[in-house]
Amino acid sequence: MPYSTAEAQQHLLDDLALAIDEIGVALTALGEAYEALDEGSGDRLEAELFRPVQVVYARMQRTHAGFAERHRLPTRTFAPSSRPARGAREQLDSALEAIEEADHLLVEIQDSMMPVEVGDAELRAGLAHARELVGPLPNRGRELARVLGR
Repeated sequence: MPYSTAEAQQHLLDDLALAIDEIGVALTALGEAYEALDEGSGDRLEAELFRPVQVVYARMQRTHAGFAERHRLPTRTFAPSSRPARGAREQLDSALEAIEEADHLLVEIQDSMMPVEVGDAELRAGLAHARELVGPLPNRGRELARVLGR
């Protein structure tokens, strides 16, 4: 089914927003996990996951807003949200799940070739940078989860 460039651009923007929302879930869960940890574990969580997730969250929002503005599409604001979880371990698991989902969504966007067909160089660069930032986070998180509580 043929689609217009504007429809495809909006679809691309919506898909990117889904990935940003997942990173927002991760950010909130990591903040809640931090509050439940001892100081040493909390500091490690902050350095290895929370700060990098903050960076990717901001980068993805800039990519979204820039693309929307360049193509005169509606912009939106993002607010971190959460999924129900209890302790630090569950919050960390929730964060890792959201990070992995965001990475999966970014892969789907890039593999669709839509960023090439209807996007622009800045969007492609933003997506690539976001993938570079998100890529190592699940392994860092699993390593952190492995040593939590020891």
